[in-house]
Amino acid sequence: MVIPLQEFTLHRLNMALKDPFTTSFGTFQEKDFFVTEVTDENGHRGFGESVAFTSPWYSEETVETNLHMMRDFLIPIIANNPITHPKEVNGLFASIKGNNMAKSAIEGAIWDLYAKRKGITLAKALGGDKTEIDVGISLGIEPSVESLIAKITHYVEAGYKRIKVKIKPGFDVEVLKEVRKQFPQTAIMADANSAYTLDDVDHLKQLDDLNLTMIEQPLAHDDIIDHATLQKQLQTPICLDESIHSYEDARKAIELGSCEIINIKIGRVGGLTEAKKIHDLCKEKGIKVWCGGMLEAGVGRAHNIALTTLSQFVLPGDTAGSNRYWQKDIIEPEVTVQDGIITVPTEPGIGYEINEEVLKQYTVDMQTFDL
Repeated sequence: MVIPLQEFTLHRLNMALKDPFTTSFGTFQEKDFFVTEVTDENGHRGFGESVAFTSPWYSEETVETNLHMMRDFLIPIIANNPITHPKEVNGLFASIKGNNMAKSAIEGAIWDLYAKRKGITLAKALGGDKTEIDVGISLGIEPSVESLIAKITHYVEAGYKRIKVKIKPGFDVEVLKEVRKQFPQTAIMADANSAYTLDDVDHLKQLDDLNLTMIEQPLAHDDIIDHATLQKQLQTPICLDESIHSYEDARKAIELGSCEIINIKIGRVGGLTEAKKIHDLCKEKGIKVWCGGMLEAGVGRAHNIALTTLSQFVLPGDTAGSNRYWQKDIIEPEVTVQDGIITVPTEPGIGYEINEEVLKQYTVDMQTFDL
């Protein structure tokens, strides 16, 4: 049966982070993004969220390119093609090259709407069955080792199951040695955000003594060849992030031996449908997966929770509680973490309601399109 879509709304929001977040490619103090909303003729509302940043640091996409693609290409495709299931959106968008974050923002809202129309959770619609998920925390590059240790102490005491530390040349091996010394039993991973090359092999080999869960994306953002070379020389498992944009990327990386772990980010791979395909491949091939974060507000966070209920998400993800990043989130109830665990919501769709007052407070622009 065709899903009777009625209109699509782009809510553009600007939310200040509680604390600046620093990686090897930039510092973020606020998040400019879209909450996407699709409605049907019966008044059901589905929500998605864009994850691109204002500058092309992480990928070539930005908030402005997302707006252009959604408004001028993707929403018209949805308007002109009847849909019976959200997994069809992936194929409809295939004629548009790249722009995965824009595609994901549109597809996510349709997945949420579909689940609500069915009266089931988004997790169940995707095939997930977990009632709880383990979560870790991602920490940016701190001004000093002491401040990093203090933050790790806080989150370890709060029960988070894994600590991710951002690194870059000059803030890496010695820092991680001190972290491991202070936290000998804690699951620690390092995220390099493409800050190294194969010239750094001997330097990176020092990480093998620290029993890290993984090193994430040490080499170029679009590489799978050199990562295979590096993985052969490292005992520490390599996790690929920026290099994986599709099922095909994942398949090739696995065949080459480029990694032992894959970070699946919904926005990076173009939506929930492609994310599930990558998950299923990794399960077949014995590759561990986890769900990475993109400083999402509540809607994007809810989508991450639903995806993580799939069985091959065996490592804690980056889906921390709402109060880790925001003074007030746009959903109610907010996402909360208890002893490193998030309880999966049981209400239909994403399982959280939009806090209309807070949404309006953060909204800087809104555009609505008839479907």
